[in-house]
Amino acid sequence: MTVTQAGDLLATWEAGIGRDGPGRALLLHRAARPELAGDSEALLALPVGAGEADLFALRRTLFGERMQVRVDCTACGADMEFDLDAGEFARSLRPPDQPVVRLTEGGLDIAFRVPTVADLSAAARHPDAALSADGARRALLDRCVVSAERDGDAVSVDALPPSVQRKIAEAAEAVDPAADVTLSINCPECEAATRAELDIASYLWTELDAWARDVLLDVHLLATAYGWTEPDILALSPLRRRYYLELCADA
Repeated sequence: MTVTQAGDLLATWEAGIGRDGPGRALLLHRAARPELAGDSEALLALPVGAGEADLFALRRTLFGERMQVRVDCTACGADMEFDLDAGEFARSLRPPDQPVVRLTEGGLDIAFRVPTVADLSAAARHPDAALSADGARRALLDRCVVSAERDGDAVSVDALPPSVQRKIAEAAEAVDPAADVTLSINCPECEAATRAELDIASYLWTELDAWARDVLLDVHLLATAYGWTEPDILALSPLRRRYYLELCADA
């Protein structure tokens, strides 16, 4: 059951104003999973794909199925606008059923965990991640590789060849495809394909921010006109609130 009460959503928005992207994503995830809102560790321990699916479901509940997305064509620069179905994404994204995956590659026997939200956040904050994408990948491997052996002898993550590291990343994506929602769009102008990552947390936060500012403006106008308190105004349905605003404009 997601958080849908206006007062609770405004509290989520207010708490996220001073936070960075991962902090806002966690707040949105708490709104999507209020039964776990008081247990941040449980939320952070979920596979990345499960968190993404939760946010798509929250977006559908709050703002409907239709998502408008704009992407610039990487070939000709044309502005492409199209619709996505948040409900379809929420239904199609399934959490992995294998917490630990085993892989044999290049004579190595490797076991690794499917990355969790905590793993991704920690890797993004790692000093090496600021230097390069390879640094971020290495930080993630450090957290998620459970064991790596060659003929029974342990092999460090540093010693894993780049080809093996790529295979681990591919295997993790295959097990948890919802962890990286990437769109491929054909340009209507030049027909070239453009790949773009859909960051649902950032998309949803932008929508919540616009909604919250609109609601606070409504509160200000109605409080000024009628002397009502914020809880009184938020308790009104959106339809009744809009009707009172129209009466204020006509007065």
